[in-house]
Amino acid sequence: MSAGELESGNAGEPAKLIRQRYREAADIIKKGKMCCLFINDLDAGAGRMGGTTQYTVNNQMVNATLMNIADNPTNVQLPGMYNKEENPRVPIIVTGNDFSTLYAPLIRDGRMEKFYWAPTREDRIGVCTGIFRTDNVPRSICRLFRCSKGQSLR
Repeated sequence: MSAGELESGNAGEPAKLIRQRYREAADIIKKGKMCCLFINDLDAGAGRMGGTTQYTVNNQMVNATLMNIADNPTNVQLPGMYNKEENPRVPIIVTGNDFSTLYAPLIRDGRMEKFYWAPTREDRIGVCTGIFRTDNVPRSICRLFRCSKGQSLR
């Protein structure tokens, strides 16, 4: 999922989508395959960016839904469809740039395991060569990292 899917003109739709995607991933796991729910840039879709952004009903419901799933991962229901059968746990992996903008109870220890990635030079080279592989950009592009220490990959 992307951060853009965490907002909608219809109240409750993003929270319902999270539950739906979680259940779909659980169904894949039931079939013996590995699966996870991946939410890219959670802070951009569910975080508060200061006084210039609204904290909408959808933000509240997304946070509440993610907390509920974290607390009850084997009992994720869709609105109007209640099933007593437990579903398999599905790992939820989220990315973001500033988790301090997220609802504090959501990111507390015990509810969310946090891993901060500070890429090494080799990591950055791996990302860069992976991005440009289909464009046939020569590996010599990696020389850019010598003069851009501490800069983002963009």
